[in-house]
Amino acid sequence: MNAVIEFADVSVIRGTREVLRGINWTVREGEHWVVLGPNGAGKTTLIQLASALIFPSKGMTSILGEMLGLVDVFELKPRIGLSSAAMHDRLYPEELVLDVVRTAAFGMSARWREVYEAEDVQRAQQLLDEWGVGEFAARRYGTLSEGERKRVLIARALMCNPELLLLDEPAAGLDIAAREILTRQLTDFCSRADAPVTVHVTHHADEIPAGATHVLMLRDGNQVAAGPIGETLNDDTMSETFGLPLSVIQRDTAVGRRWTAFPR
Repeated sequence: MNAVIEFADVSVIRGTREVLRGINWTVREGEHWVVLGPNGAGKTTLIQLASALIFPSKGMTSILGEMLGLVDVFELKPRIGLSSAAMHDRLYPEELVLDVVRTAAFGMSARWREVYEAEDVQRAQQLLDEWGVGEFAARRYGTLSEGERKRVLIARALMCNPELLLLDEPAAGLDIAAREILTRQLTDFCSRADAPVTVHVTHHADEIPAGATHVLMLRDGNQVAAGPIGETLNDDTMSETFGLPLSVIQRDTAVGRRWTAFPR
């Protein structure tokens, strides 16, 4: 299978601090990755690299077969879907929910002078329906609940039918019910034959969708472990990642096998 993301000895330096240090990571077609680690581990910086928003300070980064530094990122970015807090901050609370999604077709954060075709409107509405927020299409984005906004952001990230979908802590700030709804939707999404490669950032094992195939674990900018999730996510790697003796178990649920971590 072809590599969708390839990091070779990648480091990111900001000022005197190495935010990421010597990361070696390959994501291939058909895989669904979770990036797991505590706050400050470098997860968001990793997503910024994978979305071509920043360049590495050292090492080589290839996204969708294109090496950063040798490709026009404006041609690369439409092939990548991104849902993040930073994207939320760029959107206008007064924008209609339907427009929040369809403006992604032009890489815009609000309506301007662009002209949309009927197919754009239909796709935006279809995506909102698929993520359970179709009834809010005519509402103002700023009136939605946190859980509703998270699902709208994912719909927006899928508007251009991306080859790579990056989700930076999509369940952050959600209550247990909203988090579970979203996690179940992500599980269903990952099981689809037409789903793009996904990379899902979190610091909670409970938020890992049942469809996740691989895990990358980070601590203080360092790579702790990476590989198939069933082989890689265990008591030792979880404890090293979070700096606390932890046990990890999988449990059967109505929506597949899910992960839980707890102190020993």
